[in-house]
Amino acid sequence: MTVYFHEEDIPAGLFAPGASIAVDTETMGLITPRDRLCVVQLSDGGPDEHLVRFGPGSDYAAPELRAVLADPARLKLYHFGRFDIAAIQHYLGVVAGPAWDTKIASRLIRTYTDRHGLKELVRELLGQELSKAQQSSDWGGPVLSDAQKEYAASDVRHLHRLKEELERRLAREGRLAIAQACFDFLPVRAALDLAGWPEQDIFAHA
Repeated sequence: MTVYFHEEDIPAGLFAPGASIAVDTETMGLITPRDRLCVVQLSDGGPDEHLVRFGPGSDYAAPELRAVLADPARLKLYHFGRFDIAAIQHYLGVVAGPAWDTKIASRLIRTYTDRHGLKELVRELLGQELSKAQQSSDWGGPVLSDAQKEYAASDVRHLHRLKEELERRLAREGRLAIAQACFDFLPVRAALDLAGWPEQDIFAHA
């Protein structure tokens, strides 16, 4: 298991064609237009993870990364993809879909709990513990610590296995179709966030 660190882009041909990719992002904060994108994490479900760091003043050109994220034949796995898709769209200029979201899947199938964070999912479904100690650290600094790199990598390390288990449960309870409809809507939900409707429910009666 190795965590690879890249600056500004990934190498060409890093992932096999069509392989699904787990994706996560680290930013300077939670307001996308204000808080710049610092790191994009990637995993194809194998033993290694890849981190792409963007420095202050980056032009976010990243042609290889953008091609992977925008590839319509490559499924992207997220945990709370609404935020990541918006950040990627705003800074990298591509819609990172099609999407599959473990948090949405959890909310649809784990109705016996209100705990849908990645830490809780990994603990219950995979029997492993995640550390969230670096969640609120400074991702824009000139050097990322080993602890930050490990934290970032762990956010994509388990998504392929979580998808398998959650998909099995969704199928068992007859909720795959509604889950897929939610996943298909994610890029639109992210676009609404960027356009100024982050909190308002435009489907609500009042």
